[in-house]
Amino acid sequence: MEEAGHALKLQVLILGANSDGEIEKAFETGVEQHIGALAIATAPFFDTRRAKLLALQSQYRLPTAHSFREFAAEGGIISYGPNGADAYRQVALYVGRILKGEKPAELPVTRPTKFELVINLKTAKALGITVPPLLLAQADEVIE
Repeated sequence: MEEAGHALKLQVLILGANSDGEIEKAFETGVEQHIGALAIATAPFFDTRRAKLLALQSQYRLPTAHSFREFAAEGGIISYGPNGADAYRQVALYVGRILKGEKPAELPVTRPTKFELVINLKTAKALGITVPPLLLAQADEVIE
């Protein structure tokens, strides 16, 4: 994230959170520092706090970006990450191979190959954000 920000001549501020209080403090810091958005890391800790993160986005009017489409579907402004259905399909293929006798330790490690960009236009409008038409055109799904 820092490397990409530097290449784009953007300042990146890394904020950590290991508790609900620290999540709220990160939003407060974001507002105090006049940052444009928060990119929420992919981690079980954050995944289990979806409602809290989305409520804070609304409360602080600070857009959040996520890796899973469920965040955008439930009120986040944008998500970009692996396609969940494709990931489950890959798991099923692995299970099939194991059930046919292949050893799990000998199966190759695979990475996601299908990614999806989801934009919640309704949330963008509520936060007063205009999404560029080019970005909307590239989205796999636009929620209105």
